[in-house]
Amino acid sequence: MFDSSSYSSKTATNEPFLKTMRELVRTYQAFYNYDETLIRQYNLTHSQFDVIATLGNTSGLSMGEIGEKTLITKGTLTGVIDRLEKKNLVLREVPSDNRRTVIVKLTPEGEATFERVFPQHIAQLKQRFEQLEASELELLRVLLNRLRQVF
Repeated sequence: MFDSSSYSSKTATNEPFLKTMRELVRTYQAFYNYDETLIRQYNLTHSQFDVIATLGNTSGLSMGEIGEKTLITKGTLTGVIDRLEKKNLVLREVPSDNRRTVIVKLTPEGEATFERVFPQHIAQLKQRFEQLEASELELLRVLLNRLRQVF
């Protein structure tokens, strides 16, 4: 077990993994800013786009399934769905065989938004990711997966 009581601020400041951590955060921020610019063109937030992209090509998902498949916390998800409902992009249904479950589906307008926005968005991201070799993408995926596993 690691004894943090003998660990000084000077030692902590010089940890080699900090450079990696900073680069990871900077990369995420750069991606987020680029991606947000793309998504805002469609009058959507990241969370709204995430829900629409997740519901696309499905017959609907429960709130729990959407929460598992997106990066949206449970507390935030209800508000995101509320706002998408107001935009007439999703609707909620309660199945007659399970009244405790709420299924969220894209409306026809939501489907049209998904069909228009999702391919454009992926094409724009593809332009950036094509600057990396396939082997680099695979190595990056493996390393990010490994990093996630240590937490």
